[in-house]
Amino acid sequence: MRPSKKLITTLLPTFLALMGMLLVSCGTTSPSQSTGTKASPDKQVLNMAFQTLVSDIKTFDPALSTDAPSIAAIDLVYTGLVQFNDKLNVVPQLAASYSQGSDGLTWTFKLKPNLKFSDGTPLTSQDVVYSIDRALQPANKSVVAPLYLALIKDSDKLNAGKIKTIIGDSLLTPDPNTVVIIANKKATYFLDALVYSTSYVVEKSLVDKYGANFTDHLNEGGGDGPFKVQTYTHGKNIVLVPNPNYYGPKPQLTKLVYPFYKENSTAYKAYQSGQLDYTDVPSADLASAKSLPNNQYKLVPQLWLNYYTMNYLVKPFDNIHIRQAFALAVNKDLIAHSVWKDTVIASNHIVPQGMPGYNPHLKGPEGVASTKGDPAKAKALLQQGLQEEGWSSVSQMPAIQLTYPSGSQDLDNEVAAVVQMWQTNLGVSVKANAEDFNKLLTDTEAALNNPKGLQFWALAWIADYPDPQDWTTLQFGKGALYNQLNYGQNNSADAATQQQIQQQLAAADVNPDQTSRLQAYNQAEQQLVNDVAWLPMEQVAYSQVLKPYVKGLVFNPQLLIPPDDWGNIYIQAH
Repeated sequence: MRPSKKLITTLLPTFLALMGMLLVSCGTTSPSQSTGTKASPDKQVLNMAFQTLVSDIKTFDPALSTDAPSIAAIDLVYTGLVQFNDKLNVVPQLAASYSQGSDGLTWTFKLKPNLKFSDGTPLTSQDVVYSIDRALQPANKSVVAPLYLALIKDSDKLNAGKIKTIIGDSLLTPDPNTVVIIANKKATYFLDALVYSTSYVVEKSLVDKYGANFTDHLNEGGGDGPFKVQTYTHGKNIVLVPNPNYYGPKPQLTKLVYPFYKENSTAYKAYQSGQLDYTDVPSADLASAKSLPNNQYKLVPQLWLNYYTMNYLVKPFDNIHIRQAFALAVNKDLIAHSVWKDTVIASNHIVPQGMPGYNPHLKGPEGVASTKGDPAKAKALLQQGLQEEGWSSVSQMPAIQLTYPSGSQDLDNEVAAVVQMWQTNLGVSVKANAEDFNKLLTDTEAALNNPKGLQFWALAWIADYPDPQDWTTLQFGKGALYNQLNYGQNNSADAATQQQIQQQLAAADVNPDQTSRLQAYNQAEQQLVNDVAWLPMEQVAYSQVLKPYVKGLVFNPQLLIPPDDWGNIYIQAH
């Protein structure tokens, strides 16, 4: 998944330099400093729309976390053995230290002393291994645990129901303050994968008491992060207060409110009226946001890619030339400028700028380097695909529907523009279908190995950890649960070639030589782009606004706020 701490710290400055033109007059990603007076405790309340376009989070259970809105809430309440800091380096979290054995497979974690859950119950090594084992239990039906915990020995057997537990097997507790995890292979991204929230620690007694509904009772305990839940009102908000038993720097805030907004335009209006202290900015409101005083507007480069996906099991997208035609009919430069107001980078890449393994020489399908597309080549490819399918015209093609998340006027505008490009350049009519974000996630999950599943959809991927494995094998690898487009698991004429790419990715994952490993990912990515595994659209720089009296908040390329950062965040008197 992520190769090394050193690579990300050397490549991120390059990314920031490439995005430098976007940051001019937009403030910086550094925490705001002030010599002003700190507000009184009763004023230390932060209203923060961490993510918009949702009416609720999909889950509050770390074992089931798949999406950014849910993870934003989970990161406030739970923690794991290790975490990323603001520079996206892996650092100990619940662990005081960690070490890798001489065999390259045995990882030993020494816990910080006197750890407790938010209700005061001691947290020991037994709780850590219970939580990891629980995430992998087949009864939980987690789609993420088999991915991010796949490096743990026998995790696949547990998840398949072939064994009852891996506690005492690959999860060991020599004493209450020591956790030993045995990997099934040497992998440079082991710790990076362990950062993902599916390995976070939950309180067994709360799970035993309430079962799958334990997340509706987090006001009773269950967490170990900087905050605990005061109230969770589905469809409205989550209200959090400091966890008095948190082992790290205690939050200075006395209350943190995470409200839900199904439309980002509504959230921005709430910011303007003083109901919110932080939110993202719709493109239609960029001029307004940029005119706000005291550098309230920020444009933060992200390891975030917007893309479209075609289901290889559903016609007409089982045909490579039809997929390529759709890709090359799109002028991404025009979309980036006219829709996103140049706050994004038009891209043909799967692995984004700023990631180890980014390939500056990558070309789009059929060797087209430009992000403007190639309408003439697109028409020729479409005709080739039609002939291969035995269709004399586009009128014989199946109906095509593009499903995308509702709630964003920017995305509405992008989809409308792209649909028009397909109509103009290919003569193909595509129906646009806006759908609730959480329902779309469910529908895409159901597309896996499903010829009757969703046909064509738009989503985004934000890096879990800065390693090309997160963008390649995790998405398109053999048996990968995010391979919902069914790359390599179809009966198309190109399936054998796709399977060869999957084998190359699997080999790259365990290659100890960093140089050749990244080269292998480059080669695989080029083929994935040519196959239109994804139709990449743009790499995102996050437009956001923050009230000037909010101090100490650091923005990074993954939209993460490390748990210990909350000890530095406070409200200035205003």
